[in-house]
Amino acid sequence: MSERTDTAAGTPTQIFDLLLAYKTTAMVASGIELGLFDALAAGPLDADTLAQRLGVPERGARLLANALAAIGLLDGTDGRYRLGPQSAVYLVRDRPGYLGDMARVMASRWEWDAFGRLGEAIRQGGPVVPEHAETPEYAYWEQFAAYAGAVAGPTARFVADALAPWADGRRRLDVLDVACGHGRYGHTLAVAQPAARVWSLDWPNVLPEAIRQATALGVADRVRTIAGDMFDVALGGPYDAVMVTNVLHHFSPERGVQLLRRAADVLVEDGRLVLVGFVTRDGVPPIQDAAAHLFSVLMLVWTYHGEVHTEATYQKMLDQAGFVAGSWHRVPRLPLAVQIAQRR
Repeated sequence: MSERTDTAAGTPTQIFDLLLAYKTTAMVASGIELGLFDALAAGPLDADTLAQRLGVPERGARLLANALAAIGLLDGTDGRYRLGPQSAVYLVRDRPGYLGDMARVMASRWEWDAFGRLGEAIRQGGPVVPEHAETPEYAYWEQFAAYAGAVAGPTARFVADALAPWADGRRRLDVLDVACGHGRYGHTLAVAQPAARVWSLDWPNVLPEAIRQATALGVADRVRTIAGDMFDVALGGPYDAVMVTNVLHHFSPERGVQLLRRAADVLVEDGRLVLVGFVTRDGVPPIQDAAAHLFSVLMLVWTYHGEVHTEATYQKMLDQAGFVAGSWHRVPRLPLAVQIAQRR
């Protein structure tokens, strides 16, 4: 009787690919950092010419280019290197689809350091690195604010469109953007709504980048800043809308309710609360919400009690904080969701 080879386990290739994935990340991030994809934008180059363009030794340029060709981001036939279809669209700076800056976020040294000690974090039940997401004025947030536009931009436009039926025509639209980072959510709403004035709240080391981006969008004259800890600093107000974006997954539900109650306290009676972030769906297998579950592991290495919360958990948090929850809206082509709630 012959031995079966079509077992459910298949081949070990997938396991090897997963174990080697960190090398692929390093190669792609290095190619972006060195400007390799930009250097090939005008046409194919041999290894010597590519090395000269990058200002690196030929050996380094050749081996990196060969490796990028091996994973399909370059074409390395005939000893000349050309951009592959994906790199031509997404990895050449100044092209409309450019995503390269996200390497500064998704493959930052802060995440590398934390994930390198994942086993320790699992055993401890929280972060073991000296600096992490709950460290005041964490330097990572400066880099996140500067380079997360590829995801933040389309999501912010989605939020502005979702608010339009309520916001259009209002004579007053005062907005508090909590943990604003780049500030794109408040700024994009200000672009769409001439009546909007935005108060951007974050750590003092992050706010200069938010103002820089507000200037680039032409709304800096309608943006004010609040520097400090969102749980303690005076929020001002009242506001017509409060935005809490990509932040509640850093905390336990109980801590999240505290922040949401602060938001409720400064909202006008018919105001709106905007939530943006990863959300898992109750009863849905993890493989169908993969990005959210992978992000929860980042919360494990970076926060003491954070994780991506379920829709049902958010429902309870909003209810306890005095809000009536609406439906979750999934952002097209991105693993993020948007919730617009009202004060009860």
